[in-house]
Amino acid sequence: MPETKIKAASRSFSKNKILRQELIAAFPNAEFNDEGLTFDESSLPAFVGDAEGIVVGLEPINEPTLSSMQNVKIVAKYGVGLDSVDQDACRRHDVVVGWTGGVNRRGVAEMTLGFMLGLNRNLFWSERNLRNHGDWEKIGGRQLSGKTVGIIGVGFIGQDLVKLLKPFGCEILVNDIIDQYLFYEENELIESTKEEVYQKSDIITLHTPLDESTSGMIDGEVLSKMKETAFLINAARGGLVVQEDLKHALINDIIAGAALDVFEEEPCCDEVFMKLPNLYCTPHTGGSAEESILAMGRSAIYHLVNYFNV
Repeated sequence: MPETKIKAASRSFSKNKILRQELIAAFPNAEFNDEGLTFDESSLPAFVGDAEGIVVGLEPINEPTLSSMQNVKIVAKYGVGLDSVDQDACRRHDVVVGWTGGVNRRGVAEMTLGFMLGLNRNLFWSERNLRNHGDWEKIGGRQLSGKTVGIIGVGFIGQDLVKLLKPFGCEILVNDIIDQYLFYEENELIESTKEEVYQKSDIITLHTPLDESTSGMIDGEVLSKMKETAFLINAARGGLVVQEDLKHALINDIIAGAALDVFEEEPCCDEVFMKLPNLYCTPHTGGSAEESILAMGRSAIYHLVNYFNV
């Protein structure tokens, strides 16, 4: 019986020595994206060839790619977002999506907490000014403790963030489309409308999936409703925020500042935006802690092993 053909398209998965070893242990002929290529709808099928299982990160899994990868039986997701996977198309092609939600929750929640501390205590700006300009002006910002935090999206990451915020005694406003009354009650959270979150929060942090209902949810109108002293954090998906509107809000001091780990397009090519003095940004590393990478990779391997019964 021929060995199952597996290919790992994800660059991050492919360059991790531990994940490579563990995938090869289960599938000895597994192949990897060793050239670090970024695949699109035309190049992904060429790489996949006649493989029966693939490991993908942000690679497009949709009608055009699936139509050209007719031997694929399972797509194992490395990562937690499914916005690059057309699940309806997978069902039409009888392709299983191997995915486990929330495996990187602690890494993203910790980064979000770090953003909150950095923005409030002026750590990011003062570090820049000290190193770049020798500026010793002591502008220490505000404490995070006791502030009003608005969390939009109370799934795996949002719930983990609630746990990390407990020692700070924050008032936490929450908004989610799913009824989570018991979790809210147990953690003394205040269920709120989005309008209430926008208007009352000192910090707003986004943790929703990206879909038709959430795309561009933070636009100029929303930003104008926020406090002038408020901060916006997005470590979820770049498309949740209308980037040009945020740029305008930051330039005109409509809000105090923002921290982004994700962008409308990645890499972000808007140098003016990236260099704004009240914007702190990282290159989509929220889920890239060593522990998160291993958890996401092992989840993908698990789904392949389980499907092919090896």
